[in-house]
Amino acid sequence: MNYDEIVLLRNQHPAWALLRSNNVALVLSFLGRMFVDGNASGIPATTLAAELDEALYALNQRFGEDAFPRPAAAYLDDWASPDHAWLRKYYPAGADEAHFDLAPAVEKALLWVQDLPSRDFIGTESRLNTVFELLRQMVFGADDDPERRLAELRRRRAEIDEEIARAKQGELSMLDAVSQRDRYQQFARTSRELLADFRQVEENFRGLDRTLREQIAGWSGSKGALLDEALGSRTNIAESDQGRSFQAFYDFLLSHHKQTELTDLLDRLQHIQELGDQDRRLLRIHFDWIDASERTQATVRLLSEQLRRFLDDQVWLENRRVFDLLRSIEAKALRVRSRPDRIVVMELDDSGVSINLPMERPLYRRSRRHSLETESMEHGNDDFDSSAMLSQLYVDRDALMRRVLSSLGRNDQVGLTDVVSSDPLEQGLAELVGYLSLQEPGLAVVFDEERRDQIRWSAGEVERVADLPAVSFSRDRSESR
Repeated sequence: MNYDEIVLLRNQHPAWALLRSNNVALVLSFLGRMFVDGNASGIPATTLAAELDEALYALNQRFGEDAFPRPAAAYLDDWASPDHAWLRKYYPAGADEAHFDLAPAVEKALLWVQDLPSRDFIGTESRLNTVFELLRQMVFGADDDPERRLAELRRRRAEIDEEIARAKQGELSMLDAVSQRDRYQQFARTSRELLADFRQVEENFRGLDRTLREQIAGWSGSKGALLDEALGSRTNIAESDQGRSFQAFYDFLLSHHKQTELTDLLDRLQHIQELGDQDRRLLRIHFDWIDASERTQATVRLLSEQLRRFLDDQVWLENRRVFDLLRSIEAKALRVRSRPDRIVVMELDDSGVSINLPMERPLYRRSRRHSLETESMEHGNDDFDSSAMLSQLYVDRDALMRRVLSSLGRNDQVGLTDVVSSDPLEQGLAELVGYLSLQEPGLAVVFDEERRDQIRWSAGEVERVADLPAVSFSRDRSESR
């Protein structure tokens, strides 16, 4: 990678922005526990906010109340904002509550952070065997010479026959503890990376779905052109290297024989004593793969639903247009029938070509000049009522702010009734509205619908009373930070 590519990733990639964030420890630990460890997706906002609130409370108890001063819902909305894009906030079909899903960038950052600590044991043998096996599959899979293919198959058969003969004699080649741990590390890492790849594939298909929705919303052409473009994009993704690899993996998982074999191998894996403490999540990793791939397929099904809804709407509009034309023809036929002569006359636009010769154009004509009448201005009447110009009210918001801060003092909250009792309203309703609409950094206006307050002021000899919800002014700690 060159310098410009790295600078672009540093400025725009969400994973890099997450690693540079001050709350990276909170984001990775909490979102990793909620989404990655449990392979969860589409968590409701109330559930996620409640879990985050408990985590924030525990952290504030350890590091002080000002360590994480904002409420849990504010953190979630900030993480899901376009500036960060660490969470995806959406409303599922038929649901009134928002749901959250993890962005692939967070899982990439989490995998990178998990690899940072030094490990006591780093296996290399299993990866070397994997490299040799992949090379064999690529080389012999691309070889079209039958003789070389048969020679390779005979060699592998000879190795299997030799191993069978040794097994019949009781000579079994067992893997030692080091080899077992080496292969287990490779298995665990690859299994987790597969789950992370599923989120990226799902994100790619979701991007196609979003593009299709935007095209449908602003489409003004024919439905055939839209279908051709949408299905062409869908085919390009399905026929791409990523799409074909994902479909092959999905078909492999759906095979009953492969599922049974995977379940049996994982059950036998937990009885290997040389591995020691194993990750319990890996014992059902194949079911997590199936869940993740099903979510990806559900995103693909959204494309079909969008196309079907578009076609249904277009068919309905076209049928309505046909019925309108038929009714128009019937109405015109009835009008013609009622005419005594019953002569049908059709008018057509002139099919001739209109020709304008250059000499037919009119010559330039000079426009006439009109003289304007200028009369002297007369002095107006000085005797008029100017009180209307001086009857306008001006509410000084700075003065209102100073009164609120003076009443607030060192307290965190003060009621509007306390502010008005010390400084009565002088400008009536306009001044009251000014208090209610104060918007200053570090100050929040709180309305309590469950309680009522009555604010009184005098307008001449008449006493006015405003009945409104209880209003208080409080210091906005989050805004001040």
